[in-house]
Amino acid sequence: MRRILKLRKVIGQSIVTVKTDSYAAAQTAFQTIVDNRRALQEYIEESPEFLSSLDPVTVVDSAPEIVRRMSSAAETADVGPMAAVAGALADLAVEAMTALGADVAVVEDGGEISVGEDVRLDIAINSGRSPLSGRLGLRILQRDLPVGVATSSATVGHALSFGSADSATVVAENAALADAAATAVCNAVKGDDPDTSIRRGLEVARHISGVRGALIIRGDHAGTTGQLPSLIWIRGS
Repeated sequence: MRRILKLRKVIGQSIVTVKTDSYAAAQTAFQTIVDNRRALQEYIEESPEFLSSLDPVTVVDSAPEIVRRMSSAAETADVGPMAAVAGALADLAVEAMTALGADVAVVEDGGEISVGEDVRLDIAINSGRSPLSGRLGLRILQRDLPVGVATSSATVGHALSFGSADSATVVAENAALADAAATAVCNAVKGDDPDTSIRRGLEVARHISGVRGALIIRGDHAGTTGQLPSLIWIRGS
């Protein structure tokens, strides 16, 4: 039975968690994130609107890979490019791991998850004060791969949100897109009536190309759309 390593490292403002069967691949993942964060920071120094814009920003083909991926995901989801930063970093790290031959490659960067190779993964969803927080989750299986999972919240953390969802979780073809789309979906969950606001968010998710499914939680209300991995109750909750 292969041994699966779980390593955690603080990089900048993020806590990065890597699961893999290769220590070398894990170190490569961490270094890839460091390198891409540096490339992004240098780009922002030359183009500060990339950091501040709440709308998509078009970039030239010669821009760093991390910048181009963030721009593409943001364009698809119709949000600012920084909404895709954690997911894009996770995607690039997973790709570096698989290129090194890792059979198991999972990277979580600030809650956004990229899964590239053979693994079963249970993901608990943090929904803040909702009674469903930490109880409802997703089970990622081989048939779901490769996949990106991201959650945006108006009530958890310090990220900018214009909505009212306790959590808006998006499953997409990659983590950059999931990250950007989760922001767009969370922003759409507005209004006094929870069910109506959830339906509004799910409608946004359905119209973002590359999104496989979404789960929105607001208080004790929840709704789903699309083809999600298996929904599970987290044991011990």
